[in-house]
Amino acid sequence: MKPPITISSLDAERLETLAGATSPPADASRQALLDELARADIVEPQDMPPGVVTMNSTVRFEIDAPGEQFCLTLAYPKDMDRLSNGISILTPIGTALLGLSVGDTIDWPRPDGQLLQVRLLEVLYQPERAGEYFR
Repeated sequence: MKPPITISSLDAERLETLAGATSPPADASRQALLDELARADIVEPQDMPPGVVTMNSTVRFEIDAPGEQFCLTLAYPKDMDRLSNGISILTPIGTALLGLSVGDTIDWPRPDGQLLQVRLLEVLYQPERAGEYFR
């Protein structure tokens, strides 16, 4: 069972556009993103809880196999070139992180079909928490 997720209305609008919600998704990563958006609790940016992963958040998380920790910034594909520690929202782990709260764990399919367990340890930076509602 997937944990509940929270997404800001601004992120939801931008991500629906990115995923091509008006036309059939081009690939599995875009469909996975649309599926996550469909199950999300959508809130205004000003109402975003501080421990939730939003777009442009820098987070610390771990994956169970091979048991590694990462500190990355969840980003739009267009921003990946300027980030040394970015992870695209269109990657399986990027989509899995979106909307999670600190302490949440989610099982997410890898490209090879095996399940990967992702656990959110910390939100180091969140634009909404910093008052950057319309970045």
